[in-house]
Order: sequence, then structure tokens, then C-alpha cells
Amino acid sequence: MQDARNFYINGQWVKPQAGTDFPVIDPSNEEAFATISLGGEADTNAAVAAAKAAFPKWRKSTKAERLELMESILSVYTKRADEMGEVISREMGAPVSMAKTQQSGTGSFHIQAFIDALKGFEFERELRADTPNDRILYEPIGVCGLITPWNWPMNQIALKVIPALATGCTSVLKPSEQSPLSAVLFSEIMHEAGTPAGIYNMLNGDGPGVGSQLSAHEDIEMISFTGSTRAGRLITKSGAETVKRVTLELGGKGANLVFADADEKAVKQGIIRCFNNTGQSCNAPTRMLVERSRYDEAVEQAKEAAEATSVNSASEEGRHIGPLVSEMQFEKVQDLIQVGIDEGARLVAGGVGRPEGLNRGFYVRPTVFADCHNNMRIMREEVFGPVLSMMPFDSEEEAIAIANDTEYGLTNYIQTTDPERARRVARELRSGMVDINGQGRSAGAPFGGMKQSGNGREGGIWGLEDFLEVRAIGGWPSEA
Repeated sequence: MQDARNFYINGQWVKPQAGTDFPVIDPSNEEAFATISLGGEADTNAAVAAAKAAFPKWRKSTKAERLELMESILSVYTKRADEMGEVISREMGAPVSMAKTQQSGTGSFHIQAFIDALKGFEFERELRADTPNDRILYEPIGVCGLITPWNWPMNQIALKVIPALATGCTSVLKPSEQSPLSAVLFSEIMHEAGTPAGIYNMLNGDGPGVGSQLSAHEDIEMISFTGSTRAGRLITKSGAETVKRVTLELGGKGANLVFADADEKAVKQGIIRCFNNTGQSCNAPTRMLVERSRYDEAVEQAKEAAEATSVNSASEEGRHIGPLVSEMQFEKVQDLIQVGIDEGARLVAGGVGRPEGLNRGFYVRPTVFADCHNNMRIMREEVFGPVLSMMPFDSEEEAIAIANDTEYGLTNYIQTTDPERARRVARELRSGMVDINGQGRSAGAPFGGMKQSGNGREGGIWGLEDFLEVRAIGGWPSEA
């Protein structure tokens, strides 16, 4: 049993002052394999105090000094990348092959992208060429509370910790208690890379405890949160008491619009994208809208693709999906699959219960529903499991209307070989991101949503700007 109770505060590993033991469960076998401590208010205060004390000096660090540290972090991270993948695989159930490439790989991907973005970022600028006595200054906002989820641990930690550091902020990270060991390893990487004491701090805790304490803390200037829309609302309300900046990356219910002229592999690729990470991605294309002339064929293709999706332990090598992260998540997904059946959707693959031969672990049958309508709960709620809901449409206008008929607005997807249609539809979809014909966005592109999928943007120059205050100064003396 691994003992991971200590917190990383002010450049040291310290024992909790007010901690409560919490087991880390391997979702592949439902067995505890590590123990962490959920911090109390004294621990939160200690971490915030360390970040606050380090801020005055770090805010005056140069861009060159920050870049040097980021390069060092990337070097150490790259050296320990496989180890990171193994940790993520065991704590949250991502198959180890996928965890070593996609899960762990997002960390180095984003660190490098922020290095590139920072190199070209100007913290002091002219307002315009014709206003020589006006200056715009970008300054670090201060001490930041960073609250990250369990489903893509390194993706979200890198998207928050690195830009905070890059802009001269100091931070306190609270990772999910469901996937805490990757954050422990990341803290080891930060220490080994030579991060100055207090710049970065990490303590474990749950949402009602450390999460709420950070959100309400008067010495925290900003909260960056990724997680459920429900939790995002609570954090926003809590942060309002101290008028702190709150940026949110929340849930999604992405629509995948498959037009009749789409590539013949579009449906299969949509299933793969939907089921990736066992469906536990906020940007998963979980609603597949198919032009009616191609709908019946698409349903059969989706059925075949789902039935060809294998499910196995996270520790096994291969291109399968693993378990869900926890018993609570397992029960939620099972309940929503049953809801889909009860609401009258046509079950064409999967269903309730575990896959055959897997009687222990939080495994779910890859599931496809057809003949849905947009008022069904499985079309409106974020299932966060390997569950796809399909429905037909008759026109481009109807497809856009159905796609936009949701409280979410994170990512939508378009499948068509008509370039003009692709551009036209992309402009009309109300989401922060749109992917066309399976082509994702490049390094440094902004990640974030509209409506109840959140606010703010992560990644690239937009990710840096989220952690900066903009100051305007008039009467700036001309250079000699």
C-alpha cells in the first residue's frame, strides 16, 4: 500500500496538519492500493500563505528566468513520462498503452506549447503606434487556486500550473482525490526541475473541503476550475464574495453532424472518439446527428463499431477501453443507460451491466442508442461513459438547430466533404470549439466553451492572458 499522505508546500514535502485518510482505488479491480490525506483548513491556509509569500519576488522574475524553469520542467517531465502514464493508468483506469501516449503525452505537449507562446508574448506594449505615451502592461494576477479533475489529470494540471508560473503567478493545486498520485508525481517533477519554494504548492482534498476553502479564501486572487457544471456554479458563487476571477472549463454534450456526403469512415471514427478514455471526456461527441438518407446505414455502422470495441483491465496493453474511474461513476452511467431504455430510445448495442467475463471492476458495456430525440435525458445530460445517442435530421438548418439546442457549448463536430458547407455550419454552431472531418486543433489553440460549458480559455496566448491583469498607463515618458 503506497503512502502518499504528504503535501508539497513551500518547496518541501510536509505532513498534513488536519488531514483525513482517503483510499485510492484501482478501478480495474476495486482494490485500494494507496492512501492519501484529505487536507483541512490549516493545510489550505499553509499552502496559500506559502504562495502569497513567494509572489512578490516571482512576479518580478524575468521572462528568461521563467522560460529557463519551464524548459527544465519539460526536460524532467519527458524523462519520467512513462512513469506518469503508469500512474494515471492505475489511479483512473485509462489503458496503459493509451495512458503512456495520450494521457501522459498531454503534459509535455502543453508545456512545450506554453514555452512557444511565452517566447513571443510581450508583457509591455504600446497602445497604438500613434500613442507613444500610452502603455499597456500585462501583470500577474497573484495567488491562484487550481482545481483539476480526474479524467485527464496531466492535461488539466499542465494547462493551469504552467501558464500560472509562466505569467509570474504563484499557485496552489488541488487535484481530484480520485486521481491524486499523478499530481504527487508532477510535484516531484516540479521540485526536481528546481521550482523556487512557494511558487507551486499542492495539497490533496475534496471539493467540500479544500476546494471550497480555496474558492472562498481572501488571499486567492483567481480560481481556475475544471469539472462539472454543478460544481462550477458553486465555485462561482463562493468566489463572488471576494470578487476573485473565476475561470471555468465545465461539461459538454458535443454533437457530431454526419452529412450524407461524409467520408465512409466518419461513423466508425465518431464511435472511437466518443468511447476514447471510456467516454470520460468533456469534449466527447456523444450526440451523433445523421442526415436521414444515410441514417439506417450509420446506425448499423455504429452498432458494428461498438460491438468491436473491446473492454479490459487498464493494466493490459492494447487498444481497448478500460473501466470507469469509480463506483459512483459506474452507478451513474448504469442509471442513465436504463433511463435511455425507459425513455424509448432503441438500444442497438451494449446496455446495462458489465461486459461478459468482467465481474469485478467498474466496466461498462459500449452502448449505442438510436432513434433518440433531443428531449431525452441521454441527449441532454453528460453521461461521461461509453454511450452514444443517435438521431436523424433532414436539413442543414435542422442539424444546426438540434446541435445548438443544449445548455452546453464546448465542442461540436462536422463530417462533410463539402468545404463550403463545413465553413458555413462551423460558423453557426454555438460552441467554443469545432472539429471538421476528424481534424483536431493545433498546439496553442484555445480550449474552452460557451454557455454552461464555462468561460475563459486554456492553452496558448489565451491561456497566458487568463492569468494576467491588463493595466493602462497614460503619460508614459518617451524613450530617450
